[in-house]
Amino acid sequence: MPVRSLNSSVHRWPEAEAVLAAASGWAEQLARRVPTVLAVGCFGSYARGEAGVGSDLDLVVIVDGDAACPDPGDPTWAVEHLPVPVERLIYTAAQWAELRKGRSRFYRTLLREARWFLGGPPELSAR
Repeated sequence: MPVRSLNSSVHRWPEAEAVLAAASGWAEQLARRVPTVLAVGCFGSYARGEAGVGSDLDLVVIVDGDAACPDPGDPTWAVEHLPVPVERLIYTAAQWAELRKGRSRFYRTLLREARWFLGGPPELSAR
């Protein structure tokens, strides 16, 4: 999270590169602990290179199988150690296929701007 200098009320927000590196490391650790993880990426301001002070990190995770929602108390999925607030969306492969089939605005946004740390849906990694 942003840190405050001991002698100042000014907050320093982490550089985008540091946030993306931390997210990439989180994705790699998650994949080692959860073998059903197929892909992890980010979208939004960090993916577009437009992040600034106050920006959160939007993550998308695609897992194989049926159980998309992890237990919020499960430390395997914890994102609190990342340097900025995180919004995490988790889809099963079947849910992702439905999203793809419907070609919603959100899906088209992911096609256009997603930055994948790990894996990536075939239609995204082929472009």
